[in-house]
Amino acid sequence: MPGIATLEVEVTHISQNGLWLLVEDEELLLTYEQFPWFRKATIDQVSRVERPTKDHLYWPELDIDLSIASIRKPSAFPLVAKSVG
Repeated sequence: MPGIATLEVEVTHISQNGLWLLVEDEELLLTYEQFPWFRKATIDQVSRVERPTKDHLYWPELDIDLSIASIRKPSAFPLVAKSVG
């Protein structure tokens, strides 16, 4: 009997410029310039990331939803909300 399928995602690095995610075998960079909502988040908040579907990432403590496609090519998604605070 096969085990439960999981969609893997892990925060591998956080720096003054952004954060790196490992999604399966692909490393993705989220710069604070392009993804400003993460700039003032705590390490715990950023580290608690879920992958409910193959192309969807969710940070429940920050209430941030992103498609993996928007991380790969942010220029294709020009509307960026302003961070509060």
